Amino acid sequence: MPTTSAPLTLRVNGYDMTYVEAGSGKPLLLVHGSLCDYRFWRPQMEPLSAQRHVITVSLRHYWPESWDGSGAGFSPQQHADDLAAFIDALETGPVDLVGHSRGGTVAWLLARQHPELLRSLVLAEPGLGVGTVSGGQAADLDRSGFRRRSLALLQAGNADGALELFIDTVSGAGTWARMVPWLKRMMRDNANTLFGQVAETYATVTAATAAGLRLPLLLVGGAQSPAPYPAVLEALAALLPGAQRATIASASHAMNLWNAPAFNQALESFLAGR
Repeated sequence: MPTTSAPLTLRVNGYDMTYVEAGSGKPLLLVHGSLCDYRFWRPQMEPLSAQRHVITVSLRHYWPESWDGSGAGFSPQQHADDLAAFIDALETGPVDLVGHSRGGTVAWLLARQHPELLRSLVLAEPGLGVGTVSGGQAADLDRSGFRRRSLALLQAGNADGALELFIDTVSGAGTWARMVPWLKRMMRDNANTLFGQVAETYATVTAATAAGLRLPLLLVGGAQSPAPYPAVLEALAALLPGAQRATIASASHAMNLWNAPAFNQALESFLAGR
């Protein structure tokens, strides 16, 4: 198996983006979601790099930066702009792009604004408002203000309580308690990104914006993921009828960790021949 590189940096838009890479061949870029960083994709690096040049990044203000939550530069649009500049600077040509959760929002913005930089797009339970989800079910996306309540706990000095509330909301009750130590450590390292995320609004996919997407697309969900993710994926599939679908058995929201072999196989099947 190819060896994952030591962390590297690439200066884009005045910021040093940290990334790791492994393998050779067509580039596959993996983008993490909330409270995570390039380490989130650890179970994907070696298996997928057997056939591809796999790259995982830490978005602006995520670990290894030690951000205090102040200042500007934390938004899905900033992160999409950074990724566009990052892909250009890599000089590998267009990439296959995978975005998970909030990273799916970033990936969607990048795909709409810079499709020439991508060969294909994978959205794994993206944080997007879609169709009826962005209308009658809009409140479900923020689940009674869980991001704001998590930040309040963090500000009160209860970081683990903040992370437990956030993670159990998006992945199901009891998830934080069952997490292995390296995952908890990663999320503690990124707890201050809640300061930036709390003010964000959810991007909305409409029929018009969906019609403009011409890239091969895979939508991935966990078989055990809580609301609103199944509804979001169903609404996305209705707006993007050409999309392929994959459901990862025995997995919740972080399906690449819950069932890494099945997730990796779904990516490999989608990418085969591309």
